[in-house]
Amino acid sequence: MTATTSAAPVSAPARREPERKVRHSRAAGLYPTWFLAPAFAILLVFFFVPTLFNFIYAFTNWSAFHNDIAGVGLANFRAVLSNGALVSSLGITVVYAVLVAIMQNGFGLGLALLLERDTRLNRFARVIVFLPVLMSALAVGYIFQALLKPDGALNGLLGGISGHPVTIPWLGSTTWTIVVVAFVNSWKWMGLAMVIYLAGLKTISEDVLEAARIDGAGVWKTFRDIRFPLLAPAITFNVATALLGSFNGFDTILSTTGGGPAQKTEVLDIYIFKVYGNGLFAQATTMSLVLFLVVTVLAFPVIGYLRKRERVL
Repeated sequence: MTATTSAAPVSAPARREPERKVRHSRAAGLYPTWFLAPAFAILLVFFFVPTLFNFIYAFTNWSAFHNDIAGVGLANFRAVLSNGALVSSLGITVVYAVLVAIMQNGFGLGLALLLERDTRLNRFARVIVFLPVLMSALAVGYIFQALLKPDGALNGLLGGISGHPVTIPWLGSTTWTIVVVAFVNSWKWMGLAMVIYLAGLKTISEDVLEAARIDGAGVWKTFRDIRFPLLAPAITFNVATALLGSFNGFDTILSTTGGGPAQKTEVLDIYIFKVYGNGLFAQATTMSLVLFLVVTVLAFPVIGYLRKRERVL
């Protein structure tokens, strides 16, 4: 007599258990991404959609002087490129961006070297230097506008030191005001550059520096030949942020000079703001596209060169 066995039937709850585990694992995998949904929604509504319409309206006659919107082809681009004021604003924008990149990185690197040692005093000083980064750019601009008036606090301080009245028009010179405004913007953001450079300095191996000291390299030679080249990633990041940020230098200039005196600090963003305020919406949109092209042509090759320099070093 042969004994036969039959497999016990699998119950329905037991069959559904693996399916529940699969669904649970999928839900657990998707769960963190739901937190990105609000940010993506805001980005879509306030960035991607306006950017798309920016490319559309540049080819229309959209303005406060027309009841309807109609296509005009490349007429706006021809009008914009033949505008001498636009060319002047572009030149001022490039000068302003270069000045900010130099000052911001110079101040940031100098402060990073000065406050590199991890002492209590240096930690406190780092916090103080970083505070302007957290402030509104408009607030910083209005504060400096009050300080730099002919009868402002800076001239009062200089007059008290010299014993004679000082009425220097810091924001009224057609030659040096662009440098002063670039300094104000660099002062606000130098704390961020300092933090990036401090992080870069901390990544340099002490063994390499010790070997340089044993070989007789002094402080300057060690910095020039070892520390500065190894800061290449930090330099790339800081130069990129300074250039890209200053090409859109609107708030600081608006709150300090408003583009004056005699339009000598009227960067392209200020000029676009004025054109839009005059009701020429399509032309202002076209100018914003021109600014985008300028940033692409001028800033990105510089960043590409710095990235290539990183790989070489």
